[in-house]
Amino acid sequence: MNLLRTASTVSLLTLASRITGLVRDQLIAASFGVSSLTDAYNVSFRIPNLLRRLFAEGAFSQAFVPILAQTRARDGDQATRQLIDAVATMLCWSLLFTVALGVLAAPLVVWVMASGLARFDEAVFMTRVMFPYIGFISLVALACGVLNTWGRYALPAATPVLLNLSMIAAALWVAPWFKRRGWEPIYALTLGVLGGGLLQLAVQSIALRRMRLLPRVGLSGRAFRNALAHPGVGRTMTQMGTALIGVSVATISMMINTQIASHVGVGAVSWLSNADRLMEFPTGLLGVALGVVLLPQLSAARAVDDVVAYSNLLDLGLRLVVLLTVPCAVALLIFSQALLAVVFHYGAYTAADVAQTLPALRGYGVGLLGLVAVKVLAPGFYAQQDVRTPVKIAIGVLLFTQLMNALLVPRLGYAGLALATSIGALFNALFLYIGLRRNRTYMPAPGWVRFVLQVVLASTVLGAALAAAAHAIDWIALGHGHRLQRAGLMLACLAAAACLYFSSLFVTGVRLKDFMRRA
Repeated sequence: MNLLRTASTVSLLTLASRITGLVRDQLIAASFGVSSLTDAYNVSFRIPNLLRRLFAEGAFSQAFVPILAQTRARDGDQATRQLIDAVATMLCWSLLFTVALGVLAAPLVVWVMASGLARFDEAVFMTRVMFPYIGFISLVALACGVLNTWGRYALPAATPVLLNLSMIAAALWVAPWFKRRGWEPIYALTLGVLGGGLLQLAVQSIALRRMRLLPRVGLSGRAFRNALAHPGVGRTMTQMGTALIGVSVATISMMINTQIASHVGVGAVSWLSNADRLMEFPTGLLGVALGVVLLPQLSAARAVDDVVAYSNLLDLGLRLVVLLTVPCAVALLIFSQALLAVVFHYGAYTAADVAQTLPALRGYGVGLLGLVAVKVLAPGFYAQQDVRTPVKIAIGVLLFTQLMNALLVPRLGYAGLALATSIGALFNALFLYIGLRRNRTYMPAPGWVRFVLQVVLASTVLGAALAAAAHAIDWIALGHGHRLQRAGLMLACLAAAACLYFSSLFVTGVRLKDFMRRA
């Protein structure tokens, strides 16, 4: 399997998801603006998303995928199918309990997340409606793990588009229908979230059925006991318990940031959330795509003790991170106003809101390299079924990040939260890298110093071009009656800057065909 080609496929499909996600966010921002009610919605939507990252895409995937890949490599497909059935049964039982508890405890959950909300009761109601989404998306994560282990990366990467399309439909058609009946229009978005979760689960289930891998889930007491007795379930639960601590560190950090932002003032949660969503565009395209592709391949290499292949996979992944993330970070720092204006400056989202979102986006841009690199470095430990080391590092980074919050928030407000997160991500990546070097899991290939200098030089050229475009054009004023022209102009500037970047790399000796050959 070609790593670069597969990662590129996942990235392209993730791009479709991110584009539809930006359209979704544009529509929500233009329709509802920034208010105490949008703050309430952002908090309630963040709760199932945090749990998704914590359980579905986080601890569960980190624990389950390496064990699944190892079982398939060593014991064959029949034993792997038995493992899938047992884990699916255990997961369904756990999700029934989690969703019921979440709906009942919604007031406490919202209070822990953002006790300073002006529309607290509305946030509780929306949280209760959306909480079952965590059940749907956790089962989707199980399906994705199976599909990725069988080398089917395209469908798992494409299905998040369904959530965005469902929410867009809710904003366009259900929200006006709610308004005509005197109901709060923003509540329509909660139905869009539930519909998106159901659609994703349905599509994944059809794919598994065609592959004859659809889990046989038992909901009887006997089935539960049989699943609990399966050795693979015990290993998955043990690994997941440790991984849960590490993943929960990032979740706790996000919860603390949301809590602090809710007390800064009306709009702070929404401004920070919109900056975070724009930052997640390159994070998803680069880090998530590489992480998804790397983890099963690293696990398979580990299962047959191929140390050289293991190290080479990590080295190529890190080079791709540097090659593609550094110019993106430069763009977020220098071209941030144009990006925010084109994405969000419509309808109720004013120029003042763009100005308020700007420092938070730049704060995230500082740590983009760390945020993406972690997605490649952490699988280097998970594939070895070593979750303890990343957990220890994550706990230390959490404490350090809160120290940075205490120093930066009084001076920079909610933008200090973004900057503290970025600094923490850079340290997280650094310590993960040191850990892989110390246990000799990763040995860098020659030529790193020259490669980094080449990327820095090319990124400087790109930054100069974007800085000229940022100062030559009034991106806010251009939005008055010329929105399509503004979007086209931004895309042209980014395309020209990208051409300059890759041309500069070529002049300095970087050949993309070398990456294809290594992949």
